[in-house]
This record gives sequence, C-alpha cells and structure tokens, in this order.
Amino acid sequence: MRIFGFAGWSGSGKTTLIEQLIPRFVQRGLRVSLIKHAHHTFDVDQPGKDSYRHRQAGAAEILVTSSRRWVLMHELRGAHEPSFEDQVKRISPCDLLLVEGFKHAPIPKLEVWRKETGEPLLHPNDPHIVAVASDARIETKLPLLNLNDVDEIRNFILKKLEL
Repeated sequence: MRIFGFAGWSGSGKTTLIEQLIPRFVQRGLRVSLIKHAHHTFDVDQPGKDSYRHRQAGAAEILVTSSRRWVLMHELRGAHEPSFEDQVKRISPCDLLLVEGFKHAPIPKLEVWRKETGEPLLHPNDPHIVAVASDARIETKLPLLNLNDVDEIRNFILKKLEL
C-alpha cells in the first residue's frame, strides 16, 4: 500500500482536488482508500436512527451493515485519539491510501496553496511536503504543479510513488 497526503489551509481546495484525483486513479485500476482527519467534532450518524440511539446510550462501537456498505463507529469517550499509524492499520488493503489532514504524519505530501486564503506556505516548515500545487506563481525549490491541471498532479503522484 502506497500512502500520499495532502496538506493545506482550509479553503485551499484539498477536498476538491482529491475528489478529482480519485476517479483518475481508479480508472488506472488502482484500489483507492482515504483517511481524512477532522479538526472538529463530526458525526456520520443521524439523530433518531437506531445506531445513533445505541451510541447515545453508551455503546463504545456500533457496526452498521447492509448489502451495499458497512460502517464502524467508535466512540473515544475521553480516550486519546489514535495515532496516524494506528488509523492506517484499520484500513483494508488497497493500492493507494490518500490522506487529507494529519499534517505531522511522516508521509510524502502535496501542499495545496491558494493566495486567497491569506495563509503562509507550509512547505518551508514541513520536510515531508514533496511538491506544491497552486493556481499562483510562487517561489519554491520544490516542484510547482498547476492546481488546475489534475492530470499533471495525478502523473506526479504516480511517478513519486512508483505506481
């Protein structure tokens, strides 16, 4: 399994880029999975549903399954957030694991940067960033990819990971 991450400030376009890359990788015959780190409270369950009620009642894990998909929800209930490495171990075997967030993980990453965010570049302080994708010209010693050229970005990632 090859792992490749995406780093960038909120609003930089990471999710949109990943959404455009996934079908391109799948078309090449790769099995692709994704880990997204959320920096806030999130919920994939809906109030009133049985699984939500069971979780609210105190269950530590709830596995919901059907003929189309399954999901395992695990409540930390005050325990420490599992490490990136522990989360990777939970992923089923795949060819390519894409990671959004986990900016401190020691994996190759693409920085997605837009001037409009008003935020500084991340790569000067992150040795794991291997290239920058932007819609602006910036000064960098790293490869600079056109954020609007998804095929160029796909090709860069495939070559970097030797896929």
